[in-house]
Amino acid sequence: MNFLFDHDVPDDLSHVLLGAGHEVTFLRQVLERTAPDIEVLKFAAEKQMVLVTCNRDDFLQLAERQPHAGLVIVVRRKSRVAEKSALLKLVESAGESGIVGNINYA
Repeated sequence: MNFLFDHDVPDDLSHVLLGAGHEVTFLRQVLERTAPDIEVLKFAAEKQMVLVTCNRDDFLQLAERQPHAGLVIVVRRKSRVAEKSALLKLVESAGESGIVGNINYA
């Protein structure tokens, strides 16, 4: 799967996805830091990338009104290890069919 990491997602979470054979692009590589959320979601949809974000409130509202390729909302935990574990567990258990086009929490 192809993932797009929003600015608010810690970069080191990408290592678990890369290690599992997925592709990760950081938002800063493809859009300006000031790009509005609606533009971010639209870009991800156009490129068939699952958006990974911690910005639950804004992206949930946008995803209800706009087509998307999938949304993974990272829930902040007490440790980065717990966040990595939750993300990897989601990707492994849900698989592509459970993530692409859906909204998931990790």
